[in-house]
Amino acid sequence: MDNLQYNQLLDMPFDELLQRANALKKSHRGDSLSLCSIMNVKSGACSEDCAFCAQSARYKSNAPVYPMKSADDMVRCAENAKKAGATRFSLVASGRGPSERDLDKIAAAIEKIKKEVGIDVCASLGLVSMKQLKALKEAGLTRYHHNLEACKSYFPQIVSTHSYEERANTIKHAKEAGLEVCAGGIFGLGESEVQRLELAFELSGLGVDSVPLNFLIPIEGTPLYNQTSRITPLEAIRVIAAFRLILPNVPIRLAAGRETLLKDFLALAFYAGADGMMIGGYLTRKGRAVKEDQDFCKEIKKMWS
Repeated sequence: MDNLQYNQLLDMPFDELLQRANALKKSHRGDSLSLCSIMNVKSGACSEDCAFCAQSARYKSNAPVYPMKSADDMVRCAENAKKAGATRFSLVASGRGPSERDLDKIAAAIEKIKKEVGIDVCASLGLVSMKQLKALKEAGLTRYHHNLEACKSYFPQIVSTHSYEERANTIKHAKEAGLEVCAGGIFGLGESEVQRLELAFELSGLGVDSVPLNFLIPIEGTPLYNQTSRITPLEAIRVIAAFRLILPNVPIRLAAGRETLLKDFLALAFYAGADGMMIGGYLTRKGRAVKEDQDFCKEIKKMWS
């Protein structure tokens, strides 16, 4: 997209942006509304220096630290996710990438979940090789999750221990391995409005299948705890609407930070084009009560009917 089109999105009046996004959601996505849930299967002690992350070993955030959970624990969590209405369940492990031992444990857990629970299983394990991705697919994985976090031009401001290219290549390898890809980012890291759009176009260019939108939850002990350039609720709504216009056919999923940032604007986010939501909490932070989210989804479906 050229500069004029960038400017059109940046300068578009708020109500027009929302109306266009809502119309596009209806025409391309209908009344779809999907829920997913995640489990932190291995927490903390991460070697990487992502400035927003409580699980980095470089920061004193008081986040929990524990080794890989058992397959039985993962199955129980998957069962709870399915009962809550989630159609996808993701296993998320801290670290730059999985050891072969941890990968074998994850693969065994995926097979067990597919057999005993019957829910689509995703995984987020960091930087992985083609061989590892193929092993996960063979075990029954359907989608790999790997956020870009920020656009290419801003990425070096938040991570120095690995590159944007490494993340993008992991997404490409997952697609080549025959997996779907869920990839998005975090907003409120200090990025500009243009850089938010850049991320959307980069994700579009990578052909991702689902886009989770996270909003920074400042965590004490991390470099971004005292971030002064905070995103506002209305700016977040503009992000959601712009992503819908740039990615008309892709699920736009609200994830971490939606409760603390959007609050009374949450319903407006779905009018602006969101059509998915993560429920049941996040990696190191609790989310809204599942029953509250279930009731909210019923009201959203009424709005679309």
